Formats: sequence, structure tokens, C-alpha cells
Amino acid sequence: MGASFSQKVLARNVGRAQVQPGEVLDVTPDVVLSHDNSAAIIRIFRQLPQKELRYPERLAITLDHAVPPPTPQHAQNHAEIRRFVAEQGIQQFFEMGRGICHQVHCEEGVVGPGMILLGADSHSPHCGWLGAFGAGVGRTEVAALWATGQLWLRVPETLRITLTGRLAPGVMSKDLALQLIGRLGADGANYMAVEFDGPGTVTLSADMRAALVNMMAEMGAKNAFIAPDDLTWRWLETQLQRSRPDDWQERLSMFREQAILPDADAVGTQQLDMALDDVVPVVSCPHRVDNTEPVTALTGTRVDLAFIGTCTNGRLEDLAAAAEVVRGHRLRARLLVIPASSQVLADALAAGYLADLIEAGASIGTPGCGPCMGVHAGVLAPGEVCISSANRNFRGRMGQREAEIYLANPAVVAASAVAGEIVHPADLLAWE
Repeated sequence: MGASFSQKVLARNVGRAQVQPGEVLDVTPDVVLSHDNSAAIIRIFRQLPQKELRYPERLAITLDHAVPPPTPQHAQNHAEIRRFVAEQGIQQFFEMGRGICHQVHCEEGVVGPGMILLGADSHSPHCGWLGAFGAGVGRTEVAALWATGQLWLRVPETLRITLTGRLAPGVMSKDLALQLIGRLGADGANYMAVEFDGPGTVTLSADMRAALVNMMAEMGAKNAFIAPDDLTWRWLETQLQRSRPDDWQERLSMFREQAILPDADAVGTQQLDMALDDVVPVVSCPHRVDNTEPVTALTGTRVDLAFIGTCTNGRLEDLAAAAEVVRGHRLRARLLVIPASSQVLADALAAGYLADLIEAGASIGTPGCGPCMGVHAGVLAPGEVCISSANRNFRGRMGQREAEIYLANPAVVAASAVAGEIVHPADLLAWE
């Protein structure tokens, strides 16, 4: 019998021919991710007997959760991180404004096919859209990784989701993700590896793949994966030439050499088939991601704030979809748009998307996480209703327990900002 991607990549990492789901391994990741929480990790690390990092070249630290810092404490945390980075000689450090760690690491070629990334962020599975193994771990675990370079992992079982067909116009991979989570539940893939394959996967753009894999964290997945194909390699070649012009060929060659594909007959794999043609725009209702309804069932629900951004849906295609919807309209609800990275910001500016959004009345924020975790830039007031392209909507997520958060694709979010109520983008004319 064959092996899943996760079995293969973990086996190679520990120098074994094969491993089985349920085994516990001491893994040495290629990348160790952290962000603003590095300040807390530094304090834990200082208590360990090791005084220097085991593999400083493997660390990737990005300031993204509270940028620019909204309080003196956040500013102090950033200052502590900068001092630590200089002291330890960490090269992969990305300042505030560069963007969200998951997006930035893909753009910068920090992570790629066949690599293992462990990060102090729950959406670390994001890099799986490039064919990498990404998993979130705790701050204490990251401090141990800094000190020793290793961490134990249990080999996950695999949920293989085979996609057929093609998404209809106006439907996005966010809808597919929410439909999956609504069907299987918020713990439907708990500590499992979710692997997407099938002819439908090939029809998804790079941005849609990233959003889909990212959202699997909301189904409890340990990691998620899409095998690299021609689209992946074209994206990487273009992106690496842009971000690392001096060594892009060497980096791309390394990615090609270490890419891993799963076997069709992998042991211990659960199978699920999904037809993309059947996916419709879906909304996740307060206060659970798996509390999903078709957007048509929520029509008329009041909206005070619409938010487009985050590591899930702050990429160029997301901003393009929003700009197309709001073009020529004036907003009835506040619309906050925060690009996932400075590159997305620059590209959206060059394409005219930001002009369309600003003309409609939107506010544009510094690339980063924004109000997603409720500490910065767009938190809600008591009783307010937000529709967001983010990944979580549990009570208090955006800084206010007495507020309601709905999740939807960026086009639905933008349409709802125009209407002042949740609405399908196709129905906007009815609000004029």
C-alpha cells in the first residue's frame, strides 16, 4: 500500500523509508514561524539552558498582528523582537507593513514544495497550497524548537478530498471551504492531514488554493496539502524572480528536487468527493464557523462593518472581486480593506482596484492581520454586525463579545457593504 504526502515528508525528515499514521516522530522542521508573539516566545526561550538558537537560519519572524503597534505594550514587544533578531543573527525577519506571515513566506520563497514548517500560529497549514507540510504549534513548543531544532509530531491520518467540476462565476474557494466545514463540523478533520486532488483542483487559481488550504485549520486539520502542478511551478518561478532575483533559479531547483507527491492508494486514508459545480455562496453565521447557510437565507441581515483581508482572503483576486462589486456604487456600511501583503497592496494599486474601493467609500489599512484577532484596526462596538472574509467568527473574535460576525467570500462581503445588508452580489441592482 502507498503513503500519503504527510507520511512521505515526515518519513524523509526522520530518515526512514516509511512511517504509519499514529506514530510519534522527532521532526526537524525546515522553517519555524512566529510573529508578534515572538516577544512571549523570547521570554520562554530565555528560561531555557540554551542561550543561542540551534538553527537561526530556519527562523522566520514577521511583525503582522498589530501593525503599526496600537499600544505602548505592542511597541515594546516589537522593540524586544528587533533586538533579539539582531542579537541572534536572524536573517528571515520581515518588518511591519510587509504583510501577514503566511502570505509573505510564500511570496519570499521562505517555504515551498516538500518543506516542513512549524509555526506559532494556527493557520500555519496555509503553505500546504504550495505542496509543503505546515502545522501550528504552541509558543512553548516554538521556544523548544528555537533551542533544540526538533519537536515531536504524531503522524496524522489523511482525509483525501477529491474535487470535480468547476466553480460557477461569483463562487470562490471560500464558499467551498465553508461548505466543507458546515458539512463535516469544526472538528471534522481534527489532527488529520487534508489532501485535495482531482480534476477540480486544477481549475482553482493560486489565490483560491491558498484560501482553501488556509481554512482547513477551521476544520481541525493538522495540515493541508495540494500537490504542485504546472500552475504552482509557474507561480513560484514568477514570484521567486520578483522576490529573490539573485538566487531564484537555485531556490526553484531546490523546490523541484524536494517536491513530494502522495500515492493514490495511501494507507489509512478517508475519502470524500466534492463537486465544485454544486457549491454556492455560503455564509458562516455567529458564533461558529460550521454554522453555515446559503447567502440567500441571510438576505436582509443588517451589516455595520464589512471587512476584507486576513491570511485567508486578503490576496489580489479577493481585492479584485471586491472592486468589481463596488465599482460605481456608494457604500451603505463601513468597508475596511487590508491587503495581505505589501506586494498585494502594490499590485492592487497598479491595477486600479484600490481606487475603485476608495471611490466607493472604503478604508484601506496597513498590510497585516488588522482586526481579525480583535486587538487592532477595526474592532467592533457592542451590538454591531460585521461580515468578514476572515476565518473565525466565535464570540469576541474581533474584540467585542457583544457583536456578531458573519463570514463570507470577498464578493459577498463587498456587496453587503454596498447594500448595508447581507446580499448576494448578483442581487445588488435590487438595492439601487
